[in-house]
Amino acid sequence: MLVPPPRRALIDRFFSVPLDHDRPDGPRLRVYAREVRDADHGRDLPWLLFLGGGPGSPAPRPSGGEGWLDRALRDYRVLLLDQRGTGRSTPVDRRLAARFRDPAALADHLAHFRADAIVRDAELIRRTLLGDRPWSVLGQSFGGLCTVTYLSFAPHGLAEAYITGGLPGLDADADTVYRALYPRVAAENAAHYARHPDDADRATEVARFLRTRPVTLPSGRRLTVEAFQSLGNMLGGSDGSTRLHYLLEDPFAGGDEPSDAFLSGVDRALSDIAGGPLYSLLHEATYAQGEGATRWAAHRVRTEFPAFGVAEPLFFTGEMIYPWMFGADPALRPFREAAHLLAGRPSWPALYDVARLRANTVPAAAAVYEDDMYLDRDLSLATARTIANLGVWRTAEYRHDGLRMSDGVVLDRLMERVRG
Repeated sequence: MLVPPPRRALIDRFFSVPLDHDRPDGPRLRVYAREVRDADHGRDLPWLLFLGGGPGSPAPRPSGGEGWLDRALRDYRVLLLDQRGTGRSTPVDRRLAARFRDPAALADHLAHFRADAIVRDAELIRRTLLGDRPWSVLGQSFGGLCTVTYLSFAPHGLAEAYITGGLPGLDADADTVYRALYPRVAAENAAHYARHPDDADRATEVARFLRTRPVTLPSGRRLTVEAFQSLGNMLGGSDGSTRLHYLLEDPFAGGDEPSDAFLSGVDRALSDIAGGPLYSLLHEATYAQGEGATRWAAHRVRTEFPAFGVAEPLFFTGEMIYPWMFGADPALRPFREAAHLLAGRPSWPALYDVARLRANTVPAAAAVYEDDMYLDRDLSLATARTIANLGVWRTAEYRHDGLRMSDGVVLDRLMERVRG
């Protein structure tokens, strides 16, 4: 029997949090969250905190038809959190960069925007809304990493935990992560060219042109071969291969240089992939804890995989951040020196407590996708074996965006596992 979607009520909520939770009297940030509840029956339901992907991406803006949200609203009132630095929370953007004359001070500021700080924000918000009562959490992608941090350091705040495409390697450094991901990205390239054989020649033709002629996109961004390759980040989504194929249908439009329509499409795709500056600035830092700098791990490890070099056909890269991006992208240039300092930062606070995870008592469930291009399946499964009281749904039916694309099925499966 089909259940009609609930009539939604949307409520804006703002919170003041410390930039550094260890210095509560220091600078403060505004954090925004949107409460979504069933307008007729949701006021008395328990809370579900949604932690979305990124890092550096705001919460999704509900417009109707989100199957996972409709499923959640049958059991919860949902809080969609714009994680610090994103959306309507105090933003990290060029205006912030302009306030810092010292790149080291800017880098120190940005170091407070990782999962550990996001979890402490969430705990402050929970105490404001619920007092001592725990709430449930749903973490998608990077939000799943945040959820594992939550289970590590504030499990008392959680009644249940759901994770979709977001189980990290608990002790995997950035080098280990990228050594696992490059082969998965290569497999996605091979699968794409098997589906769309003509795309191999078209992509190679574009790369040959870019090696000989400078090209500037409408945004002012320089289109190099490396920037063109980064379009492969879309391949991990359910419709990513199709989108890339349509982008490559006719790059030259019968001429001898890339058409304006093609360049505009590339520009839009690169903007969609990059998101806000935090995505690029802290991407490798999401894998950093303890001693040891990341030192542009994706860039260094790439040399171990020659298929992503000058070989033909051209192979697209995936969710990797490279140092050249901070010179080529106008939105990232103000952060260039700070980005290099973050990459060289010698130590980072721990993000996970393995001993506590082994003794976890919070009911939890996670979806692990067989063909996930963004989080290595084997690292995720090793983590799943470590976290006590965690049920795993391992599936090849959906890809990394299964929560959004499954019309509520993924969340429903996890709720069934948590509730036995």
